[in-house]
Amino acid sequence: MTDFAAFTAFTSLHRATTASPLLLPNAWDHASATALREQGFPAIGTTSLAVAAAAGLPDGTGATRAETVLLARRLGAGPYLLSVDAESGFSDDPAEVAELARELAAAGAVGINLEDGRGDGTLTPVELHAAKIAAVKAAVPHLFVNARTDMHWLGGPGAAVAGTTDRLDAYQQAGADCVFVPGLIDPTAIAELVKTLDVPLNILYSPSGPTVAQLGELGVRRVSLGSLLYRAALGQAMAVAANVRAGRPVGGDVPTYAQVQNLSVRGHGSGPSSG
Repeated sequence: MTDFAAFTAFTSLHRATTASPLLLPNAWDHASATALREQGFPAIGTTSLAVAAAAGLPDGTGATRAETVLLARRLGAGPYLLSVDAESGFSDDPAEVAELARELAAAGAVGINLEDGRGDGTLTPVELHAAKIAAVKAAVPHLFVNARTDMHWLGGPGAAVAGTTDRLDAYQQAGADCVFVPGLIDPTAIAELVKTLDVPLNILYSPSGPTVAQLGELGVRRVSLGSLLYRAALGQAMAVAANVRAGRPVGGDVPTYAQVQNLSVRGHGSGPSSG
């Protein structure tokens, strides 16, 4: 079980007096999480897309509960504060979502991300998602709950403003420690939303949206990278393979075998391999 000091430290990162928000990069395995910590990131999130892709399963459909818990157990003892992307909790039964929260906290996670979007493109009823949040906070009071609404992704910016505010208000009242609105990139809308909230706002970084510094100036307290790093790594891997096949230079900064080995504090291999 993660100690209370870790929960407190993670919460503090969202309430620092500096204008710079918490930038939360999202890892998908032990090496990526350790590499990000070595870059100076004190907190690491997971990304459900990478968990699902690694298992050959669809993202956002509740199919990867076991894989999500397994990854949390692998990363939970790392030298960073861990927040786990748990989709919608892998159940519509608040008691089952609370049990998942207990498992993640026992694995070493200090936070959980719960979303109201569903794989079929609909939104979980607001009362049900609020009940999940309340159940988690009752089961593991110190676990930091980041409550995500997919209104802007599923409803469109114009139709989503009022619905987003209503949902976030319900999630705050249910006990959410932070609220997350992916897809929202308009600076004016972000600044207006911040004014309505009693808890920190989390925004998903977009290359076409404000910079991290600009988001901080708007009042955003947490910026997540989501699946961006995983997709970038996958894209780079495909580019390298294509370059080798075409006889072009590999290009880019490729870590050595030894550097990757050193990322694993639990590695037992000492000799070269074909991997």
